[in-house]
Amino acid sequence: MPLPSSAPAPTLGSAFLLTAAVLLSGCSLLSKEKSQDARAASSVTGDPSFALQIEAPDDVRELLEKHMELQRFRYQSDLQRRELSRLLGAADKNIRNLIGTLGYFNPTILLEVQDAPEDSKERFTVIVRVDPGPHAEISTAQVGFSGPTANDPGGEAQRALIKETWPLKPGQRFTQSAWGSAKSHGLRGLQQRRYPTAAIASSQAVIDADTQEAQLDVNYAPGPAYTFGPLRIEGGQRYDTEGTARIARLPAGREYSQQEMLDAQQRLASSGYYDSVFLTLDTSAATPDSTAVTAPVIAQVREAQLQKWVLGVGVSTDTGPRLSVDHTHNRLPGIGWRAVTKANINTKNPLLSTNWTALPDATGWAWFTGAKAEREPTGDFETTSLQLRTGRNRSEDHIDRTYYLQYDYARQKGGEDLPSSTSITANYGWTGRYFDNPTFPTSGYGFAWEAGAGTTLTPAREPFGRISARFLTLHEFGQRDEATHRRSRLSLRAAGGAVIARDDVDIPVTQLFLTGGDTTVRGYSYQSIGARTDNGLVTGGRYMASGSVEWQRPITMRGNTSDWESTLFLDAGTVTDNLDAIAVRVGVGTGIRWRSPIGPVQADLAYGVQSQRLRLHLRLGFTF
Repeated sequence: MPLPSSAPAPTLGSAFLLTAAVLLSGCSLLSKEKSQDARAASSVTGDPSFALQIEAPDDVRELLEKHMELQRFRYQSDLQRRELSRLLGAADKNIRNLIGTLGYFNPTILLEVQDAPEDSKERFTVIVRVDPGPHAEISTAQVGFSGPTANDPGGEAQRALIKETWPLKPGQRFTQSAWGSAKSHGLRGLQQRRYPTAAIASSQAVIDADTQEAQLDVNYAPGPAYTFGPLRIEGGQRYDTEGTARIARLPAGREYSQQEMLDAQQRLASSGYYDSVFLTLDTSAATPDSTAVTAPVIAQVREAQLQKWVLGVGVSTDTGPRLSVDHTHNRLPGIGWRAVTKANINTKNPLLSTNWTALPDATGWAWFTGAKAEREPTGDFETTSLQLRTGRNRSEDHIDRTYYLQYDYARQKGGEDLPSSTSITANYGWTGRYFDNPTFPTSGYGFAWEAGAGTTLTPAREPFGRISARFLTLHEFGQRDEATHRRSRLSLRAAGGAVIARDDVDIPVTQLFLTGGDTTVRGYSYQSIGARTDNGLVTGGRYMASGSVEWQRPITMRGNTSDWESTLFLDAGTVTDNLDAIAVRVGVGTGIRWRSPIGPVQADLAYGVQSQRLRLHLRLGFTF
């Protein structure tokens, strides 16, 4: 009986099964081969089986020495020449892939196996000779945007800046690392402001190995434009979360900015109410078609203890060794304010102080009150003082404002006893900080002024006024150092003040001016520059002016990036009661700066021109 026309099917089925069996066997063999390779790679004991000698340009040789797969098999103790030859077959492709990341796409590669010398520990020597050929150059670089916000008017300047500052330009050398870095550069430009969910929609680098040309094309999807919603604190139980959220000063309703969110996070973290803070933008409400979204910011916090004690030991070139005891109570019973109490115990400047601060209200203003009792050297006298203060302050992005009432008591003892005096004043202060970094500034400026008016209480009641101001600017100049990627800069500082009153009014010395020391006129001891009494002793004066010019320059250490800087400086200052008799004190010197993990460390050696003495000045941290 003749078979139907479908009779060949069994033959095809058998062929299919046979082919599948062979393929599965091949997979099994491949699996075994890979397992052997893995076992070989994991064996790193004993003497190496072969030496690897790479002859290539430095950049190629360094890359192959670090990442060439052949290196993994050097310590396979039973490696035979036949197996080594098989490995060299795969090495060619591996080498081409590796040096392709450097922009070489048409190399000449020679691989050779030789018997090693008899006195060698290895049995073979593998010689790799690579002529990478010409490197690929970028012929075109296209940067585009897609999605619902590709033409968002609010992000036009942002998109233009990304295109303008795109790192890879036609004519430049192509490398894989540069290509990856350039794509990330553009993505960060979007994610740092307005578009936190931006992504790379597509990217490709087309390489023509014959012409050694690279055509680059990247397309970004900005995603929705975000604005800040309210800040929600999660994990808070001890403290008023609404009040602490105001400390963050997150600008609700403003365009999203990664830096502003980080600044808000830093304010919460340094507030003392939390041991850890992590802010995230809640983007869950966005849809694929969203063009604008107002998203809440969530702060995950771990609260600090209600009370904290800190014991410290330190030393200062101005006041000598000291022992300090600090106590913080984050929520005083009844009023909920924070209280910070400090005691400094040393021979020159013992101090006891307490400062109570409320959380900011809805307007951003916060009440505070404080008291301080202190004994300190003021010129040639030893001053015992008491200060009481109460008022309100407000901190914004760059500006701090404060107004307060202040009571002062001061009594001076020394070569002659001066009468004790007291006063009460109403004061207003304003501080603006516009530095590029609040902890390690390299450019920018700060300006502050304070004015007060009041009356002395003892030994007689007489009106007086007081005004003071200070200024600091950091100005970079010159070429950027190739090793440290930093530039030299000038630090210019100025300060001045005046007390306006009748000549015979006894004003507390705590309301007068003294200068000299680590942060004013170096080369002179702390508060040693002042006015003169009738007996020629130094005391507080009614007029003060000081200034400083400092050249700060990066230090290159063996051609490597350094966290050190050298400085040259000139300081000058004067304090007087009589503007017709001004004696300026000048200090000159040199120093070093270290960008330490906890803040800038400053060490200066200064010579006081008038005192004719050398002094060492040490300081930690940057404050203005």
